[in-house]
Amino acid sequence: MKNPQKKKAPTLVSTDDKGLADYSANPRIALSVPVDCSGQRLDQVLARLLPQHSRSRLQNWVRDGRVSVASEVVVEPRRKLWAGETLEVAEAPDERTESSAPEDIPLLLVFEDEHILVLDKPAGLVVHPGCGNWTGTLLNALLHHAPQLDKVPRAGIVHRLDKDTSGLMVVAKTLEAQTDLVRQLQARTVKRCYQALVRGLVDRSGTVDAPIGRHPTQRTKMAVVNTGKPARTHYRVLDSFLVCTLIECALETGRTHQIRVHMTSVGHPLVGDEAYGGAVNRVPRGPEFSRQALHACRLALVHPGTGKAMLWRSTVPDDMATLIETQRQETAEHGLQFERYEEDDDWQQDDWRDDDWQEGDDDDDSPDDDDLGEQ
Repeated sequence: MKNPQKKKAPTLVSTDDKGLADYSANPRIALSVPVDCSGQRLDQVLARLLPQHSRSRLQNWVRDGRVSVASEVVVEPRRKLWAGETLEVAEAPDERTESSAPEDIPLLLVFEDEHILVLDKPAGLVVHPGCGNWTGTLLNALLHHAPQLDKVPRAGIVHRLDKDTSGLMVVAKTLEAQTDLVRQLQARTVKRCYQALVRGLVDRSGTVDAPIGRHPTQRTKMAVVNTGKPARTHYRVLDSFLVCTLIECALETGRTHQIRVHMTSVGHPLVGDEAYGGAVNRVPRGPEFSRQALHACRLALVHPGTGKAMLWRSTVPDDMATLIETQRQETAEHGLQFERYEEDDDWQQDDWRDDDWQEGDDDDDSPDDDDLGEQ
């Protein structure tokens, strides 16, 4: 009796039994294995010869039957190659990008050249199309602003911010820049810093080093779990108020909801965070604030085109600035002052020394209005 759960292997459409599947609508690339790549794996050789693509993308192309070796389709990325063998690759379009339409949505750009752009995302803007948000996203806006991004997977987006998190993001405008930025993120050399208003009084700087994974019972949330992926967040105190604290967080990793999960795990959920803050997510007094108080305020990376280290800064948006100022005034009315705690070794200020980074070319005369995780 046949197993109804067993899936059939995909059929490769070809006029030649030994030929590549018929991907005639897609560009084909002919390659030859160099002498110094002899004995290496297929995915390694492809990554060497096609550096504009990530290895994971190339591995998927191999498994999809888009790569042939000596005119025969190979679906095993570990296949060993030898000098002089011929390769043919049929590039695949990114379905998520193809299904998205350009939309005229304003973007606040702080830097742009032919390689990358850096933008200041407002709260309320969804980054990727998805269930319930198929239009009106950052991806749609990017495709309108730079139509050539339809040739780049995910329209060049290499990291994400939650819908209700504001601040700096970098977007790649070419495949080469995207691959370079992804590798920087994986190597943890991209510096990302956030300001957050959290519940309770945080008396000193510290580090949360706790793995993050899917919540065991609430599948739409993340949590600190033993089976999760490693995650590390540094934080320091900027200002203390009656019932909450303004902190700055620096990420070593980029797990989904990392700052929100980590700060909740140490008893300091973000103000306004209904998902993780529960009944204590709001301040007792002050303006209505209907989102998590989190803003990506600094971003530093090595420019994928020039190799220069660059840094961009962004001030908190008006709604969060008003919330912070209200807490500051209320604290002053009570005649309270809080002693600043001296920084300790957990806070790596050397990562942000001005002489290490070239300031981004944003317009200082205009006001500033957020792996591979989502904050």
